[in-house]
Amino acid sequence: QVQLAESGGGLVQAGDSLSLACEVSGRSLSDYAIGWFRQAPGKEREFVAAIRQSGIKYYANSLEGRSTISRDNDKNLVFLQMRNLSPEDTASYSCAATPAQYTEGFWYYSYRRYGSWGQGTQVTVSS
Repeated sequence: QVQLAESGGGLVQAGDSLSLACEVSGRSLSDYAIGWFRQAPGKEREFVAAIRQSGIKYYANSLEGRSTISRDNDKNLVFLQMRNLSPEDTASYSCAATPAQYTEGFWYYSYRRYGSWGQGTQVTVSS
């Protein structure tokens, strides 16, 4: 069973940058696509970014250009770097894993396609 643990959240100011990490254990990271999702109070879970086993990356429109997802299979880590943060980015950020390799990339945008989740890390951006 693959397990995920996020780290790197915290309180930052608008305009700051933040880097989140997702540590994968129990299985080899190379076998999984990893997605980052976020959820703010009272709002639905929202796709942030994903990286496939091959390294192909996907980004939400709201964060494209302000975020970078990367993976280090040797260290079993996936990173999400976010720049120019705004209060609207305040949410709990979670990483999730799926062993699937979809032909169509849009499947990676759906949280329902991921079977394993971390506990989440809180990101709070003050104005």
